Amino acid sequence: MTDTLDIKITKTQHSRLAETDFSNLPFGKVFSDHMFVADYADGEWKNFEILPYGPILMSPAISALHYGQSFFEGIKAYKHADGTVSIFRPDKNAIRFNKSAERLCMPTLPEEVFVQSIAALVDIDREWIPGKANHALYIRPFMFATDPFLGVTPSATYKFIVIIGPTGPYFSKALRVKIETHFTRAAEGGMGFAKAAGNYGSAMLPARKAAQEGFDQLIWTDAKEHKYVEEMGAANAMFLLDGKLITAEAKDTILDGVTRDTVIALAKDWGIPVEERKVSVAELIEGAKNGKLTDAFGAGTAATIAPVGSISVDGEEYPLSDPATRAFSQKVLSTLDAIKYGRAEDTHGWNYIV
Repeated sequence: MTDTLDIKITKTQHSRLAETDFSNLPFGKVFSDHMFVADYADGEWKNFEILPYGPILMSPAISALHYGQSFFEGIKAYKHADGTVSIFRPDKNAIRFNKSAERLCMPTLPEEVFVQSIAALVDIDREWIPGKANHALYIRPFMFATDPFLGVTPSATYKFIVIIGPTGPYFSKALRVKIETHFTRAAEGGMGFAKAAGNYGSAMLPARKAAQEGFDQLIWTDAKEHKYVEEMGAANAMFLLDGKLITAEAKDTILDGVTRDTVIALAKDWGIPVEERKVSVAELIEGAKNGKLTDAFGAGTAATIAPVGSISVDGEEYPLSDPATRAFSQKVLSTLDAIKYGRAEDTHGWNYIV
């Protein structure tokens, strides 16, 4: 790591590490001792600081609370058997972070600042990284507008924060998914490709309705006709159909997922045809009926590889094969784990060593 940031570091006097139950790590509820904070004002990023994790002061009039200038990223760090700590593809997240910033009329962050700030925080709290299989340190960088001004205009000041915490698996079973044909996650010309907070807020009601019906996740469809599959609530949707890896193209309405990109790269390494294109609901259901849909899963940083056990649409449920028998997604998962945890050669240079 080339450390060129001037970061003020204030370490906690009361670590919570010893009192944390590492046998019970629900996703997103346990946080480490420290956080990284930086401010944007007068056209520049400044005040780089690592300090004890805790509440932050803000005006009730900040524009993020009123007009939605807020977005985030999700990354994971892993501990190798020899104690090495690596962050998985933070450079890719840095690029997407700035795409979100531009779409929301917010300042970009130099990629080296993004990566180094995360690495510095992970380094200080490296003892928080679980050593167990299927466990990692989840990293949440985010930015929000801080102008105390009630006006529909871009803020002039912003805050960039990184918080981190140990976590176990996001999903623990094959997913029952429902294809959503009424509610819309994103529309062409919108901000579906950004990790904007508002995207997730608007998805909560349909997701809750689906959960009340017994489903684990939604598969969103296009806003215009609801004929084409887009992505899942917590991951990109990927399918092995007639021997080809098929997923929706990452355009206006589709998040350019880091895990999605990684799976595509592995498939190409293995000589499996990849098609990034429109995937119709009818095509997917026909594949489930005739057996040509041999694999279906969500791919995301939090979820990693989450197998789909069944797909439902218009009240009809179509069960898929036992996830344990699926050669492709099982190989992807084992290969990714081996690379992330340092058990296999990282030929793509995906691991950023802290």
